[in-house]
Amino acid sequence: MSQPRIAFALFHNKKQFFHANFAMLALVRSECDRRQGGLRVASVQRPGAQSRNDWVDRAKMPHPQLLRDMALFVEVARRKSFSQAAAALGMPISSLSRRITMFESTVGLRLLDRTTRKLALTSYGEAYLAQVSRLVDEAQRTFDDMMAVAKGPSGFLKIAAPPDFWVLRHLSGVITEFSALHEHIHVHVDLKPAPVDLVGDNYDLAVAIEEPRETSLIVRKVAEVENGIFGSPAYLAERGAPMTPYDLEKHQVILPMQGTSATWTLNRGGESVAITVGGPLSCNSLSLARRFAVAGQGLTRANVINVDNDLSTARLQRVLPDWNLPSTPVYFVTTSRLLPAKARSFIDFATKRLAAVLANASGDPRRGSGRIARPVERAALP
Repeated sequence: MSQPRIAFALFHNKKQFFHANFAMLALVRSECDRRQGGLRVASVQRPGAQSRNDWVDRAKMPHPQLLRDMALFVEVARRKSFSQAAAALGMPISSLSRRITMFESTVGLRLLDRTTRKLALTSYGEAYLAQVSRLVDEAQRTFDDMMAVAKGPSGFLKIAAPPDFWVLRHLSGVITEFSALHEHIHVHVDLKPAPVDLVGDNYDLAVAIEEPRETSLIVRKVAEVENGIFGSPAYLAERGAPMTPYDLEKHQVILPMQGTSATWTLNRGGESVAITVGGPLSCNSLSLARRFAVAGQGLTRANVINVDNDLSTARLQRVLPDWNLPSTPVYFVTTSRLLPAKARSFIDFATKRLAAVLANASGDPRRGSGRIARPVERAALP
């Protein structure tokens, strides 16, 4: 995700922006043709062409305020909030609102519908946002690339991650290594359960174990973590260990989700069995479900890597180790493919390291399976 402060500052340096982004200037010069109700693009002479006014017709150069207003509009439109956009940009709400109003007057079309409760894009605003978003993102990335050439990737990198044990134990190590290699990047990590509002909370990226429902987000799968079924020795001594998947229907199962029952699908070789499980306890946290299981309240499914310590200390035992539950994918989620250098460098580094770290986690044979996680081929990434 681009940092709006940097993008806004970029548009103040007109000369630097023009020379670094000439190919984009034709799009910047888009203006509304009121008679035809559409957008037309004025021609810009290519570099090296002969002209009596040098290689660019200066009279047709876009006004620098247009570039700044484009960035302001994109920030407001993405967040659908003047207050959030103003906070991200570091400017007063009144100033931002005034600039957008003047921008709409210049264009001659209403781009935003404002009410006391919400902000929505008009059809013209939707069309304009689709055209200029990529331009603003590319301008930001170009600026970041120039800064990275000068002193390496830099800036404030804000990451959201789930509050799971493997994050605390293993992702923290990856972030520590990355931070040591990039002294100009300040990394901030928020532990937040899904779903995460990447735009509203101004995150550069999120680590997720569930694929987001929003189709506009860019999702990169970096690993898959093995799952298993676990119970405490005391519970298994009292109720008996299940010998087949169907035995699970007779057990108390702690569900890490709201509800009294759930359907689990277990696989072994070519066999596949779907069973209904349930119990008197459920919660919205994998970590809390694990604690209930350790306390002898029933069986639970969990990421194998999350119960590493419990297995090694015999607080939990794995049941039905020959049967596999669907693995949990690990994703990196961003709002755009056009990422600033700081985010790209982290994703490149963490993609290589995270799957390796997860796969090399303790291989205690009591897990039943030595496969903790497997990496995803780089070619599969979008």
